[in-house]
Amino acid sequence: MSVVLWILQVVLAVVFLAVGGLKLAKPKEALLPTMGVLAAYRPLSIKAIGLSEVLGAVGLILPLLIGMGGLVPWAAFGLACVMVAAMIAHGEHGEWKKVAPPAGLLLLALVVMYGRSAHLPL
Repeated sequence: MSVVLWILQVVLAVVFLAVGGLKLAKPKEALLPTMGVLAAYRPLSIKAIGLSEVLGAVGLILPLLIGMGGLVPWAAFGLACVMVAAMIAHGEHGEWKKVAPPAGLLLLALVVMYGRSAHLPL
């Protein structure tokens, strides 16, 4: 099970580093063609979302490498919260087809959160 959790963590980290990094690096206008839901948000809010995603991605990997694995479930929980917010935002804007990707990432984050919880012998 530990190998499966590592694979899920790496997949989530890569996705959130990429998407969060884009939100941090590109101006709002450059993001709108592919992330139209961001039109309703201020540029600073978009940067905050991107920073949350990048920090969450780092929090999925780094704590286990430095012996602080108890932080991984919290990072996964934070990313799950971001994905719930993304699902709500897409729903409010009528982008129902775009709810599925954050829902999938939410599910993966919850699996990591549960699997890396301290009470489990994994």
